[in-house]
Amino acid sequence: MAEAVGYDDTPFLPDSKWRVHDGNRPQPRLVTPGASDAAPPSDASVQFDGTDLSMWTGRDGEAQWKVENGYMEVTRTGDIETRDHFGDCQVHLEWAAPSEVKGNSQGRGNSGVFLMGLYEIQVLDGYDNRTYADGITASIYGEYPPLVNACRKPGEWQTYDIIFEAPSWDEEGHLVKAAYLTVIHNGVVVHHRQKAIGPTGHRNVANYDTPHAPTGPLKLQDHGDLVRYRNVWIRPLTNYDEA
Repeated sequence: MAEAVGYDDTPFLPDSKWRVHDGNRPQPRLVTPGASDAAPPSDASVQFDGTDLSMWTGRDGEAQWKVENGYMEVTRTGDIETRDHFGDCQVHLEWAAPSEVKGNSQGRGNSGVFLMGLYEIQVLDGYDNRTYADGITASIYGEYPPLVNACRKPGEWQTYDIIFEAPSWDEEGHLVKAAYLTVIHNGVVVHHRQKAIGPTGHRNVANYDTPHAPTGPLKLQDHGDLVRYRNVWIRPLTNYDEA
């Protein structure tokens, strides 16, 4: 017989059916971590493992980016996006700007990571490259610069770990909850649960005037520069005991 744990005479937690130290509260489900912090854990949905683009679609159907040596690379054939759609999620990916530096400001190693296909974390060669602050590497594009510039040199692999909280609207189309983003760039926190102003735009102030679906794809931008991506995985985030 299993040994009893917890208590059944403690007060209830706020807005919860569980008591403090409740012995009947469900245990968190088990997840096996990856062999490294960058490796996908057991419950991740691997979107790109370095072999093919079967999990992605492109502008005209199949994704046409180049795949070789464990990475995919922009081919100027348009943006690509995942076939799977996500709401609240944890995203890991790695990217590299071209090692040969060409251009400056926004014309240097430009791409982007769009949560739900709508909320952009900027990808840019921001190493010793002056541009507008809300368009630098790891910015929430057009809204918030990163807390710091944590860029590695051109050609070096960089990591984004993103926690995304999807927005929601009521039946009348009024915003109930905005989108929030936490972004870690190369192990450095550059956005800490930052409230997004709205879906990403260009040269305009974002807003939530137009409700959108509760889930959407992860989109990678083809901005014309030969940016590479590898090791892309996503974990949907669910509350384990409040379902």
